[in-house]
Amino acid sequence: MTSIHQVGQPAWDACFPGALEGFDYLAAVEGAGLADFAFRYVVVTDQGRPVGAAPGFICDYPLDTTLNGAGRGLVTAVRRLAPRAFTVRLAALGSPCTEDVSLGLAPGVDPGRHDEIARLALQAFETESLAEGCGLIAVKDAPVAAAHIGAAARALGYQPTPGMPSAVLDITFADLDGYLAGLSRATRKDLRRKLRGRAGLQIELRRDLTGLEDRIEDLYAQTRARSDQQLENLTAAYFTGVLERLGERAFCVLYFLGDDLIGFNLMLQDAETLLDKFFCMETERGPAHDLYFVSWIHNIGLCLERGLKRYQSGQAGYATKRRLGCAFPATEMFFRHRRPWVDRALKWAAPMFADDPVAEGAAA
Repeated sequence: MTSIHQVGQPAWDACFPGALEGFDYLAAVEGAGLADFAFRYVVVTDQGRPVGAAPGFICDYPLDTTLNGAGRGLVTAVRRLAPRAFTVRLAALGSPCTEDVSLGLAPGVDPGRHDEIARLALQAFETESLAEGCGLIAVKDAPVAAAHIGAAARALGYQPTPGMPSAVLDITFADLDGYLAGLSRATRKDLRRKLRGRAGLQIELRRDLTGLEDRIEDLYAQTRARSDQQLENLTAAYFTGVLERLGERAFCVLYFLGDDLIGFNLMLQDAETLLDKFFCMETERGPAHDLYFVSWIHNIGLCLERGLKRYQSGQAGYATKRRLGCAFPATEMFFRHRRPWVDRALKWAAPMFADDPVAEGAAA
């Protein structure tokens, strides 16, 4: 299916009960007008009852999106002669805007059938993707803990490679002093120094960005330009759409310097988790005020105030987040190419094309 509205909210929610990145979130993503993406949705049914579902997408994918330094330099050199080199038509199970592959299973389904349902979902997605001319099929960021996804992908001949995990901080402390006490002495000292950047800032929580759309888009563009690895190119409609569709489950933290918005944080929340979707800041004044660390401590404060159990951040900055106490539940990506000789070549080159991002962060 090409729209989540064709699936319908009752059928989707049956496989994703209570999910933060559920029907409303994916509908906001679909309605955001993201350039160069075509969205797909897979539903597995048993006698008319939805038992499994997953989003997917199709796009032109530059293979150097996840290349390391040496490999990226090689691709850059080749592209001087052939601009389209190392760009393939990709179909990926998952969403460019979710934290993992988001394969949902209906409650009450026999765990012994999880492998079968995952395999049927991937097979259906692969069949449709090949019919649409996609050469590379992938599974995006499957949690290793969800073993049925990896089992299904391996059984169908997909090559595993390290995925991009989110950072997770369990809120096991009673207050901010308790959080700081769990960090190294050097990190505590550094954080206290950086928090001086709060001077002169005004912090607001909003669910309505009316009048700020252009500035939100500008700050996102500045942040994206600083990133080494980024697939999607979001619009202001993404941020406003998420806030509108998710209601009380979403909000933005805005950081003002005088009348100027210099940073913002899109957050999703349920009864247990504060999910930090996107933190964006101005290139000059954001770092000058250590805005990333100011926002980090502010978000931990929100978790404590609201009695939440988990702060979940995004798929980047692993070295810094490790210092700040996070864990990184492992994920895997899986891929195969429709042409056997290309598939063999990609599997041979996989170590160059996808280093373990968390291991890289630990070494940084």
